[in-house]
Amino acid sequence: MNYDVLSTLFVGIDVSSLTNTICAIDFHNNKFLDFDTKNNRVGAQYIADAISNCLVSHNFEFVVIALESTSFYSTHIANFLSTSKKLLPFKPFVYQLNPKTIANYKKTFVDIDKTDHLDAYVIADFARCGKISSSPWRGSQFLALQRLTRHRFHLVHTLVSEKNWLLSNIYLKFSELAVNNKDKPFSDVFGATSCATLTEFYSLDEIVYKSIDDLTQFVIVKSKNRFNDPVEVATLLKQAAKNSYRLDKVAYEPLNIAIASSFNVIKALEKEIKTVDKAIEKLVLSSLFCVF
Repeated sequence: MNYDVLSTLFVGIDVSSLTNTICAIDFHNNKFLDFDTKNNRVGAQYIADAISNCLVSHNFEFVVIALESTSFYSTHIANFLSTSKKLLPFKPFVYQLNPKTIANYKKTFVDIDKTDHLDAYVIADFARCGKISSSPWRGSQFLALQRLTRHRFHLVHTLVSEKNWLLSNIYLKFSELAVNNKDKPFSDVFGATSCATLTEFYSLDEIVYKSIDDLTQFVIVKSKNRFNDPVEVATLLKQAAKNSYRLDKVAYEPLNIAIASSFNVIKALEKEIKTVDKAIEKLVLSSLFCVF
């Protein structure tokens, strides 16, 4: 704790998409602020002014501001107050709290009036009692890292979904290539050689009727000669094509289009994930030199 609790104003903010409800108390549970305002820049400035005026008029030296982490609705107000020039002289500590923690703490208030601003008061009291164990809001650096990591999760989730979708189409066109068995020609069904096989051969019969020499050369070129025994790979590929189910000719063109499209999507997603990884690494390294 880097502040004197007896000289600190504890502010609780109940955040919603449209409004912010404010309650401010001191260590002795005296209430100084109790109002609500719009959740926009004008409203945020009104909150900063009200807190600043209260700090000055009642000779507070520090301010602790706590609010629930409410999706993305709490992001702007937390960032605004943590960087407000009016509040900086009072060394503001801004915290985003887990809503479940506040909900459980609220259950301990069994003899309090059910006022409209109860949630804001509960949050302020939670801060007053020294129950906050999380780190203070880190402003833009935190927000930037949060958005990048969440976007990476979104991309990975989309990639997994696309691969599962592609796998269903691969099974329809080339059933033996999609199932897991020891005679699979490719260990990675989403790899470059597998991709070329699925997109460059119109049907399985083209693979079956192709000579081993020509098929071996195809494997060497598409894999950039990365297989230890390309002849064995070509042999397994031909055998897998023979053992796979056949479809009516009318089904191959739609499947080929869908498979090629999915491979393009996967390639684009993997490229974007690498770009985001580099951005995350750069941000983390730069943050190591920042003093929060």
